[in-house]
Amino acid sequence: MRYSTPLLQSFEGSFRHLKTPLIDAPAAQREPAVIETVTSMLLDIQNRGLDAVLDYARKLDNYQGGDIELTPQQIATSGDRLPADLRAAIELGSARTKAFAAEQRSHLTDFETELVPGLVTGARYVPVSRVGAYLPAGRFPLTASAFMTVGVAKAAGVPTVIACTPPQPDGGANDAVVYAAHLSGVDRVFVLGGVQALAAMAYGLLGELPIDMLVGAGNAFVAEAKRQLFGTVAIDLLAGPSEVAVLSDETADPEIVAADLLGQAEHGPNSPAALVTTSEEHGRAVIAAVERQLAELSTEPIAGPAWRDYGVVTVAKDRETAVALMDDLAPEHLEVLTADDDWYHDNLRNYGSIFLGHWSTVAYSDKGMAGTNHVLPTAGGAKHSAGLSVSRFLKPLTYQRIAREATPTLAEAVQVISDSEGMAAHSATATMRLATYTQN
Repeated sequence: MRYSTPLLQSFEGSFRHLKTPLIDAPAAQREPAVIETVTSMLLDIQNRGLDAVLDYARKLDNYQGGDIELTPQQIATSGDRLPADLRAAIELGSARTKAFAAEQRSHLTDFETELVPGLVTGARYVPVSRVGAYLPAGRFPLTASAFMTVGVAKAAGVPTVIACTPPQPDGGANDAVVYAAHLSGVDRVFVLGGVQALAAMAYGLLGELPIDMLVGAGNAFVAEAKRQLFGTVAIDLLAGPSEVAVLSDETADPEIVAADLLGQAEHGPNSPAALVTTSEEHGRAVIAAVERQLAELSTEPIAGPAWRDYGVVTVAKDRETAVALMDDLAPEHLEVLTADDDWYHDNLRNYGSIFLGHWSTVAYSDKGMAGTNHVLPTAGGAKHSAGLSVSRFLKPLTYQRIAREATPTLAEAVQVISDSEGMAAHSATATMRLATYTQN
């Protein structure tokens, strides 16, 4: 995470860093080797189809042959193989995410309006037809991803949602991930990982027509495959390493702030974590708390390098400067733990999702319990884009219905503009109707 100097020139001298990143490079930088590998794989799969997909599965996922698709019974019984408490937690997360998505969908309504007499316009929200979801299940199986992708797509009314998830060491699927997909309403599940999974869904190699939209997180190869497949299919967004930023003051508990920073840092050794505070004493206390907690954290080999290499702590002179710093960062996840959370909520503009107050934490959304979507923009993307939601799966299709009495005003104006542009055929579509109007 870096602050863009041009955006903060008016705040120069109003903030200073207590901790800066060790690595002077963006965490989500694209690697040439990754780009080259993905380009080669996609071209090969385009040329050889499913044979290439299975070859890569053998090479990269230890595929041993057999059917890569789970049967309906395997999907439906996946929850039976889970501990009762895990099954109950997955059911709760699925229900919460569905409820929030359904509420969002209810606010996206078709409409029609008569702008002037005889000119009727409107929009209909129509879901895309086919969605492919990639459900990660590597070092950390992201159980809740199915809620955010499969479940939200179904809440939007998408008729067909298929999913791919990489195999476990035994060659099978992760039961928790599959059960989450089952509760979310998935239609078909394939045990297939990486670039080959995305390509198989995008090119229609799994006994389905090509998908219209590809969603879901993954490693650098998955992210690059999504980037290269964009245009062939729609995508949710191009996300880099998970990131968190906390805006806190002297009223916040340094131990809680530290825990929340590390909670996202453990996603990966290049996951940025940033603290902006209006209290230097608080900032130093958080740094000390992070070091203490890292010493006892089982995921220290991941979270430690992330904090060391990409962590940053900044002291702002006042709350206005703190807001400017955060809006410049535009973090994926933003926590606000201050004496005046409402003021910050009213003034902050750039973030993927915001978590307000001492009792809120990013993990509640990550695991699906808050109901909101955790597929969010990273690397400053929140300055211009929002995260995945029901609306992303819906096409707001506009229409217009023109009556005879509206023709003169429309046709005459279109004729004037078209003639000025030299577009004679455009002009004719209007003047012919105008001639018909005057004859009747």
